[in-house]
This record gives sequence, structure tokens and C-alpha cells, in this order.
Amino acid sequence: TSNTTITTSCDSYTWAVDGNTYTASGIYTDINGCHTETLDLTINYSTSNTTTATSCDSYTWTVDGNTYTASGTYTNINGCHTEILNLIINNSTSNTSTTTACDTYTWAINGNIYNTSDIYTYINGCHTETLELTINNSTTNTTTVTTCDNYTWAVNGNTYTSSSTYTDVNTNSVGCLHTE
Repeated sequence: TSNTTITTSCDSYTWAVDGNTYTASGIYTDINGCHTETLDLTINYSTSNTTTATSCDSYTWTVDGNTYTASGTYTNINGCHTEILNLIINNSTSNTSTTTACDTYTWAINGNIYNTSDIYTYINGCHTETLELTINNSTTNTTTVTTCDNYTWAVNGNTYTSSSTYTDVNTNSVGCLHTE
């Protein structure tokens, strides 16, 4: 009588019939009296790949399709191939600043100069900075007056007795210049 076993294994195979461990592909036989056992063995050598990743809040590993939310080492074995994921998860953080400025504003976070009101964002890794910016423009007003002897300027309450150009600079509630 005879029996044939066809099998595939990773790296080595221990055949229960004869108790031997085989590390190479081949056809092996064991004869016991009038009975012959045949082993048709294919040995595939193990391979592995390691991926190191850092992500914000979660990471979807394309190897297994799972989404991970915690740091750790994850393994996926497919046949004789092992995929290893060394994962670091960082939690996202954010900060919002609300600012009002005159004419322009230089944001220290990124060094950019802004001259329009808007909401700006800057992302660095897992941290998001948001700037809610209001820009107020400075104003200028020129008044030409002709008068006799003296003139009391209502803008600043000063009385002038000679002809000249006078300037009064005021700041409004957000520090923008108002020149008359």
C-alpha cells in the first residue's frame, strides 16, 4: 500500500510519519514493511517587511485595511510573508487666536503678513493654529480753513494764530491712526 501527502510549509516541516524535520523542498519516502509513505514537500522561505509610521489620531494600514487609533506594533501574516507595522499615534491639538489690527498684521506663528480680515490656518504636524483676524484701516481727513486772527480746531481744541499745516493723530479703540 502507499499514501502520498502533498504539503507546503514555511522554512521547515516536521513529518509525523518519520519524525524528521525537513528544510528543503523535495520528495521524501518512508517504507514500513509493505507500506510506503511519500511526502511531496514544498518549502517556502519566510519573508518580512517592517513599516514605521507616525500619524495624527488614527492610521489605516493598507496591508490589512484596519484603522488603528493607538500606538503599537501590529502584525499581519499571509502565508510565509509577515508584515509588521510600528505605529506612533499623536493626538491632534489646536489653538484659535482672535486678533484685531490696523492696516496689516504679521502672524508670529508663520511669519506671514496679512492685510485683509479673514480666518487663517497653519498646520504643523498634528497641531493646527487658527487666526480669526479683523483688519481695520487707518483713516486720514484733510480740512482747509481760512479765518481771521485765530482758529480753534474742534478736533483737538487748540487755538492757532498763524497760518500753517497742522496735524492731529488719534488712535481709535483698536489703535488705528486717524489723522486730520
